[in-house]
Amino acid sequence: MAAGPKTIQEAIGHFADPKNCISYLAARRWKDGVVCPTCGSKNVSFLASRSLWQCKTRHPKAQFSIKVGTIFEDSPIALDKWLLAMWQLANCKNGFSSYELHRAIGVSQKTAWFMLQRIRLAMQDDRSGGKLNGEIEIDETFPGGKVHNMHHDRKQRVMQGKTGGPTGKIPVHAMLQRGGQVRATVMEDRSWTSMNGPILDNIEPGAHLFTDEANAYFGLRGEYVHEFINHAEAYVNGNVHTKRIENFWSLLKRGLGGTYISVEPFHLFRYVDEQAFRSNHRKGMNDGDRFHTLCTRVVGKQLIRSRAVLGGRLLESGSFSLWPRLAWIRVDPLAIFLYAFFQNLARYRKYAIHDIGEAFVLG
Repeated sequence: MAAGPKTIQEAIGHFADPKNCISYLAARRWKDGVVCPTCGSKNVSFLASRSLWQCKTRHPKAQFSIKVGTIFEDSPIALDKWLLAMWQLANCKNGFSSYELHRAIGVSQKTAWFMLQRIRLAMQDDRSGGKLNGEIEIDETFPGGKVHNMHHDRKQRVMQGKTGGPTGKIPVHAMLQRGGQVRATVMEDRSWTSMNGPILDNIEPGAHLFTDEANAYFGLRGEYVHEFINHAEAYVNGNVHTKRIENFWSLLKRGLGGTYISVEPFHLFRYVDEQAFRSNHRKGMNDGDRFHTLCTRVVGKQLIRSRAVLGGRLLESGSFSLWPRLAWIRVDPLAIFLYAFFQNLARYRKYAIHDIGEAFVLG
């Protein structure tokens, strides 16, 4: 496999040639030679005039491009623009907004936003590295605006008479292995099940856990060695602290508040996945290495119109992203529109109408 570019200047020059884009991606997708994505045959030939491969086996869809089965599928946007967007999102510490991408590569802001959402999908951790072990820091945070910056009407609607704290915000939970990876997820609430379920699923029994004084963590002592720090008294007590995970929260909130400004709750998990990817690939890697890693993860993660993803993930159709608790299903486009309408309406009402939306989706 040929070495790729190491800086953005080299990347822009290298990927200006469409042939270089195809060869770079093909080498990282098919390390042992090009394989037909339909039948799995290696008996293929490249049609240089059309930048396609032709499978010699007789079957439908015998011709295929490098985009098939990836986040680029069905996109008319040239690969040089896709790769530049991937480079920026993988390497900009505070994120890269759709308006910045729109100005940089000459596409509309809506197109740039959807490109970035597809790239964030590729950044999702597939949990293939097994469970975390050793010393683990665990914490939760509540991204969102400060109360004193809210308009009076919004403050009354969201805060419900309270003066601060997590009211009206979406909790994000993370586990960081010291010297290893961080795994973060968006939670529905702060219940015992929501906070400890990810711990039991992602951390080996017997690991050494470090948390703050939140009561939800005290039920874990039977499975793990648990020590906590009371932040009302101190932030560090020898080896007991959560400073590393708080550094991750700092980077996440810097991106959300400084680069993206405003993120809807039903898109929040995408931005958490983005920051976790950069955090997990920062040590011992340069910009080119991070870009290479991201390019190896684009296969099998295309966003397909009128499909629903579940288990804590979102229902997606084109540029819509919704949040029902459903398995993979086929969805009627009108039902998706009505569900999106009711979800937006619910933001300005004091009642939730998830059940109404799910009734439309289920038909």
